[in-house]
Amino acid sequence: MTLLTRQHRGLAFTELGAGCAQLGNLHQAISDDEAEATVRAAWDSGIRYFDTAPHYGLGLSERRLGRALSAYPRDEYVLSTKVGRVLVPSPETAAERDHEAMFDVPADHRRVYDLSRDGVLRSIEDSLERLGVEHIDIVYMHDPDDHWDAASTTGAQTLAQLRDEGVIAGFGAGMNQAEMLADLIEQTDLDIVMCAGRLTLLEQHRAERMLRLAAERDVAVVAAAVYNSGLLSRERIPDDATYDYGRAPADVLVKARDIERICRDHGIALPAAAIQYPLRFPQVVTVVAGMRGATQAREAVERLNTPIPDELWCALADAGHLLVPEAAA
Repeated sequence: MTLLTRQHRGLAFTELGAGCAQLGNLHQAISDDEAEATVRAAWDSGIRYFDTAPHYGLGLSERRLGRALSAYPRDEYVLSTKVGRVLVPSPETAAERDHEAMFDVPADHRRVYDLSRDGVLRSIEDSLERLGVEHIDIVYMHDPDDHWDAASTTGAQTLAQLRDEGVIAGFGAGMNQAEMLADLIEQTDLDIVMCAGRLTLLEQHRAERMLRLAAERDVAVVAAAVYNSGLLSRERIPDDATYDYGRAPADVLVKARDIERICRDHGIALPAAAIQYPLRFPQVVTVVAGMRGATQAREAVERLNTPIPDELWCALADAGHLLVPEAAA
């Protein structure tokens, strides 16, 4: 199966990418076999962009992803990981589980936030070893919310140098907010940003400035967490739906259910609209969806390929739910 691709600065992104936090046992453990089956199903479904991070399962996601991708030619996919959280051995907590960070793995390492030049270089070197590859295409600074000074100076400068030397193809930042991503676009020389949960069918208006600056400066946008932590992942929203890693507030449920109703009135399943909406923005090169198991990987591709009439987008915009792409360009 082949997915459409969008080009940016020499890289070809399939319109759907695989988010690999689940390979690091996010929320619950999966087996090595299930992790491999997830990547294999994603590949067989046409996905050629894979995103991971040291944070995901204290390196487990990178190790599993690297093993699974070793079956495929390195020049046929785009690979990204992240810097910021350096993993340091922690034998004193090895008997515990990493539940506080939401990963079901032994807490045999601890995360030390470090965007110094040495921290960035060490993190990339460690990731290359865990992934078992000779190069990484894209490196994101991971959640630098409380580290603006380092992200905008040593972090960005080190990654820009690595890009200019050809060590990596591009760099950026990945965050659960759009405001600081916009600041980084404006004040650094990054190539790409990953915006998680703030450019979705449920909420986009805080992303307007980020999208405008991305268009002006030829910066690619990756839309991640498009289901808003599960809220938009089912055709019918349950009372106990989750949003931003917690129980969805009542007002958020009301809005999401109105979106669900409008989708249903047009014969479209809510998750299909959720996965396709960000791609309406020309700045967005791919949508990254988390996948746990082969079924979820194939299901995500089916949702991406569901025909959606323009009338649905118009109805959602008329109801005040959507930012019109042209207004943000």
